Amino acid sequence: MSFSEDVRSAFRRGETEAVVRMSTAEIERARAAGDAANEVEARYSLARVAIRGGDLALGETRAREALDVAVRSGDRALEERPRHVLAAVARMAGDLDRARDLYRESIALNESLGRPETVNSETHNLAFCELGLGNLAEARRLFTLSRTRVFQHRWDDFVPYVCVAGAALASAEGDHPRAALMVGLADAAFAAIGQVPDPDDAADLAAVREAAIEVLGPAAHAAAQERGRHLDPRAAFADDDR
Repeated sequence: MSFSEDVRSAFRRGETEAVVRMSTAEIERARAAGDAANEVEARYSLARVAIRGGDLALGETRAREALDVAVRSGDRALEERPRHVLAAVARMAGDLDRARDLYRESIALNESLGRPETVNSETHNLAFCELGLGNLAEARRLFTLSRTRVFQHRWDDFVPYVCVAGAALASAEGDHPRAALMVGLADAAFAAIGQVPDPDDAADLAAVREAAIEVLGPAAHAAAQERGRHLDPRAAFADDDR
């Protein structure tokens, strides 16, 4: 397994200390070897750890360090992950107009690199910006576009994030029983692939849970969430996709 595969797997499993240890060592090795790709990956990983720990400023600093290495290398493909993190930091900080611009730039970059799966994931993130800005129709359109691609192409690792989107959209539309159901569905989908949510998605799920509990009460919320855990994701969205 490559360093990139190893460190990303550890991050997705929530093994923060291992990610820090691996990345710190890899930065030193990669700098000495002139290995820009792995230095970018290691610095990007430290940025993600900072964000998961709630330190957005440090996350932005680490992402900019990674981007500087990528730009100096002359390989535009290496810019993709750091730019993604900078957009995520802007979104989590509430600067949604800037985040929207950064995600659009990221989509254009990934289109030029021929990376349709990453284009799709950034479309998903762009939809969250539109949702936060109150543009529900545009958010729904982008979420539907992303979800359709995920199911058509069987990008199964992204199915949990489709469920996060479903929860957030239902919550924004005031359908808190469905939002709670979708939270349970998302929890089960992450567990099924042995991962935990990325920091921005974890924050979205927490906000949906809080809103649903306030409206439904703890017992009704827990019951709806438990029902969601036993649904099939494709079946849960079947009516929406007709």
